[in-house]
Amino acid sequence: MNELNADTSGSRWMLLPRNVVVGNGVVNDIGNVCNALKLNGNALIVSGPTTLYKAAKTVGQVLEETGCNVHSTVVHQAEMSEVEMVEDLITQIDPQNRVFLLGVGGGKAIDIAKLASERAGCSFISVPTAASHDGIVSSRASISHDGVSVSIEAEPPVAVIADTQIIARAPFRLLAAGCGDIISKCTAVRDWELAHRLKDTKISEYASHLSMMTAKILMDSAESIKPDLPESARMVVKALVASGVAMSIAGSSRPASGSEHKFSHALNQVAPQPALHGEQCGVGSIMMMYLHGGDWQRIRQTLATIGAPTNAQELGIDQEDIIKALVQAHTIRPERYTILGTGLTEGAARRVARITQVIE
Repeated sequence: MNELNADTSGSRWMLLPRNVVVGNGVVNDIGNVCNALKLNGNALIVSGPTTLYKAAKTVGQVLEETGCNVHSTVVHQAEMSEVEMVEDLITQIDPQNRVFLLGVGGGKAIDIAKLASERAGCSFISVPTAASHDGIVSSRASISHDGVSVSIEAEPPVAVIADTQIIARAPFRLLAAGCGDIISKCTAVRDWELAHRLKDTKISEYASHLSMMTAKILMDSAESIKPDLPESARMVVKALVASGVAMSIAGSSRPASGSEHKFSHALNQVAPQPALHGEQCGVGSIMMMYLHGGDWQRIRQTLATIGAPTNAQELGIDQEDIIKALVQAHTIRPERYTILGTGLTEGAARRVARITQVIE
């Protein structure tokens, strides 16, 4: 076994959040979490516009009560220019960058805060207001650079504070997208195992088993994922945290990202209005499981049970864009070997999409 991707000639640091707090009303415990981590002084809240006067306001009030100097900024797009804006703000607050960041909101705010803190050498706390993908705890940030979305390595948050009451109040579509991202680990792990067999890619059995177990538990519990239920939010958040831990164990995103993620990234390039990341990964996983010769019908049925998209129409994406994305998906991160190999022909792409009922 190649556990932890270590070998006899070296070692690797495995970075994990020190504190993960999940439950109703835990946003009010953020002061205690910061004290436990010895984070004080200057706090910078990075938030999206829709969360500024909701969760972000509560976070700011709680931190002010602990004596922190609270600053805040609003970000709009997960772009490198916004990361650099946050970096500049950190230096304005303290020229020596003695600031800790809190990403409060969805994926954009968290990814920008995560990468800006990495570049500035600051601590970062993740405070998700939705559970739409595993970026809330992972060591990767999805940022658009020169018009292309790229996944950039960063340190994971020192703490994750996931208030299930807040997350349950977010649009259910976001939670369902998070489920799609978790379920897609089924094909990500199969791709990783395939690359191990055919390309001698290092694999961590701990990480792959954790990722698969997380997907299986969620799939077995699909009927209990309902709107406005904090317990549903808790289940999804815990699964997303486990996915982030699997990536930290592996030292890469391999246990969580395979051919289905390549399809999603390709779709972002060809579709005028892409769907949510987790939604696209879920649909991609249906087709990739077919290519693997696995039980794609169960993935499709599970997504339908939860209320996540299973086809192009439900994604709101033109059928021809699905085909284009399938054909060029293998060009995304070509060094990462998956079931897509050197690519699908247009005829093969159309056939897999029709068989799996992604297109008519």
